[in-house]
Amino acid sequence: MDNNVDGARQNGSNKSSTNTASAVPVANTNIAAPTTTILPIKNTNNSSSSNNVSSSSGNSSFWKNSGRLVPGRPSPKRVDATNFSGKRDGMVSTFRDYQQSVSDAWDMGDDEFCIISGTASGGQLRNESRISKKVSDTAALNVIETHRNSANTCNPHTTAAARETITTIGEAATINNTTRVPTAEEQQCLKLQSSVSQRSEETESSNDSKSEAEARIKVVRNFHAYPGRPQLQKFSSNSQETEYETKIEKFHVLLESPLLDLVALKKISWSGVPKKMRAVSWRLLSKYLPPANERRNAVLESKRQGYQDLRHNYFRVDSQDESQQDTYRQIHIDVPRMNPQISLFQQKLVQEMFERILFIWAIRHPASGYVQGINDLVTPFFIVFMQEVLEPGTDLEKFDISTLPVDKRDAIEADSFWCLSKFLDCIQDNYIFAQLGIQEKVNQLKDLIQRIDGNLHRHLQAHGVDYLQFSFRWMNNLLTRELPLHCTIRLWDTYLAESDGFALFHLYVCAAFLLHWKDRLMQQNDFQGLLLLLQNLPTENWSDRQINVLVAEAFRLKFTYADAPKHLETKS
Repeated sequence: MDNNVDGARQNGSNKSSTNTASAVPVANTNIAAPTTTILPIKNTNNSSSSNNVSSSSGNSSFWKNSGRLVPGRPSPKRVDATNFSGKRDGMVSTFRDYQQSVSDAWDMGDDEFCIISGTASGGQLRNESRISKKVSDTAALNVIETHRNSANTCNPHTTAAARETITTIGEAATINNTTRVPTAEEQQCLKLQSSVSQRSEETESSNDSKSEAEARIKVVRNFHAYPGRPQLQKFSSNSQETEYETKIEKFHVLLESPLLDLVALKKISWSGVPKKMRAVSWRLLSKYLPPANERRNAVLESKRQGYQDLRHNYFRVDSQDESQQDTYRQIHIDVPRMNPQISLFQQKLVQEMFERILFIWAIRHPASGYVQGINDLVTPFFIVFMQEVLEPGTDLEKFDISTLPVDKRDAIEADSFWCLSKFLDCIQDNYIFAQLGIQEKVNQLKDLIQRIDGNLHRHLQAHGVDYLQFSFRWMNNLLTRELPLHCTIRLWDTYLAESDGFALFHLYVCAAFLLHWKDRLMQQNDFQGLLLLLQNLPTENWSDRQINVLVAEAFRLKFTYADAPKHLETKS
């Protein structure tokens, strides 16, 4: 008899919970249910519709789920199965809409922690309290963006909506002075949202700088949008500079030895030089400085003074020599066009330094003279030696070089000139009359690709693409127009460390570079698409890792094909 009474009471409690959309604690089961719902379900009818539950359905739910209301847990909801395809029950329509809008952000099973349910107590009614779709979308996007950029800076776009969400969640836990312990999922949501709000407050002061950065990015994108426009230069890199930190001690030991082991320096420099060691290492790898440690300072001073003498003897703008006037005029036109989007290279002092370096080099090398493209080869040396005299973390793009003392500016200019001269010694035939060296290398690249990947070669030939149309610039500018500047500097670590000069190795770098884009090239089925892709390759996000892979592949190709010119040829 007692068991029947208890069963009837519990069955009645089940029906009461079916008619109520709010979570009512067990202690208050005798209180009338409110007429409004905290989180309504789509297509929900009036309360009479919920009273039509059959007894068989009630008995089934009785045995599977007693329906007892537990404090702090959302009340059971009857969700239309046709409107919900998720993995879990108990999700309301507004949250389902929100979930679908961010379905690619996290797994569906993790979404339940943001469900909010209200309670009623003390016989009083409370207004509807829920997270609107707009607020939840904003908060979720802020969380996603914050975690995406956690390695760099916090997301400054967290708005008051996130803080409103926190308040809403907190208020949902306390209604009419009746405290409900939040669930573990809700506590996780509160903790996550509070972290986002705190980070946003700390970064509000950086809004102005971010606006400037966004404006600059917009300008860069517009600049880069023109087809065939060469790659924009970048100073900063998200590259793994810390990967080279372990090599600093090895460089210290080598560079401080009384007599430098140049072979050992080339060996450890081939895979990349740490930024702190790069300027000194490049001087030694270029043979600008002697291996003997005790003679380096004297030779450095002598070379820098020698360059000042060259400036005095050769650089005369008012020269009556017509050929020199033509050379200077061409240099004067090319230098301002090198990097028009970077303010550093638009400074008058910097342009004058480049003009002197290029003009004096052209006068001292009459067999080639100045050729368009050599101006790009000065830039890596100039940046490396400039970084040496500046404080770490200085923004080179906005740095005013006039603030540097004259002696430091002269030292940067002299070192750039001498290292450029050494660097170009092994590829000077690229810049003689008719640039025969470049023509030969383009033909070698064509033969090499034909042997390595006949399908790609035939695809280019079938659509009328001549190797000279895209690889001439690769050979003339040594890929400086195709790669960001920090990637060019990393590549030149390897070029300077090549034991037999980089002229041959650059051929295999170009081959590996072309093969890297094979999949995209094979998808282009017309001449215009192929040429636009080859002249504007998407390397703006490249870092040192991509360059490491590129030079490793180039080394493999060189090792495989350089000494096997005949037996690997395909017979047609």
